[in-house]
Amino acid sequence: MTEAAHLSDTVGMMNGFRKQQLFEAANLLLNARRTHTPIADLPTDLRPTSMDEVDEVQDTIAIAYEEVGGYKIGAGSADGTPSFAPMPRAWMAPSGALLRGPGYRYRYVEAEIAFLIGADLPMRATPYSREEVLAAVASCHPAIEELESGLVDPKAAAPLSALADLQMHGGFVYGPAFEGWKCMDFSTETVTLAIDGTVRIERTGSNTSGDLTRLLPWLANHGGARTGGLKAGQWVTTGSWTGNMPALPGSEVDVRFARAGRVSLRFA
Repeated sequence: MTEAAHLSDTVGMMNGFRKQQLFEAANLLLNARRTHTPIADLPTDLRPTSMDEVDEVQDTIAIAYEEVGGYKIGAGSADGTPSFAPMPRAWMAPSGALLRGPGYRYRYVEAEIAFLIGADLPMRATPYSREEVLAAVASCHPAIEELESGLVDPKAAAPLSALADLQMHGGFVYGPAFEGWKCMDFSTETVTLAIDGTVRIERTGSNTSGDLTRLLPWLANHGGARTGGLKAGQWVTTGSWTGNMPALPGSEVDVRFARAGRVSLRFA
């Protein structure tokens, strides 16, 4: 065997070993969620060390929940590179949903704006234009993302561990579609998030992604290798306007956007 061939075999074995470690990480997080026995963190050697490894763990977890109903995407700043995670279809519900069961342990909520894809955007060699992607959107909606985790306290765990756990996604509740979103200036939109009738937070133009509609063509083009292309009927939710707020069992959560409308949920 030549030295180059030996090196190639060694690298291949190392890559295969790392893939097995990431598979074990996904299984630990999945088991923690399914058995309602959260863990403090992943073992050090199983923790993702890059966003590529985070993506691999997320995608392995998502397979266990079968159909992907859409994606959560966001960016930390107006010119920041987005990141995204799959959202299982089974965790989606319309406004007014009652969330019940031991799977709702963490119960943090965020106000968001979400888009419903109306036409397939399959992978292709030529990037989609912004206009093409927005033309494929069927409607725009107010939404609440409910956060959960297989980690006892995801804020205390390694940041990439929390991201690998589906970016802490636990549920998605959408309100009615609203008109005029294509010509709307989201930077002037105001939102309030109330829990049990008390407004906990009120903000204007507070989505950290800046122009949140930029996230859609980015997902269609740069995310295609992971998603296999966006499909009609999938949702894309575009990041928090309110930060995340904790709720108690029995709490009612009400989100009201000035123009985008209202969405609510209740915990059993």
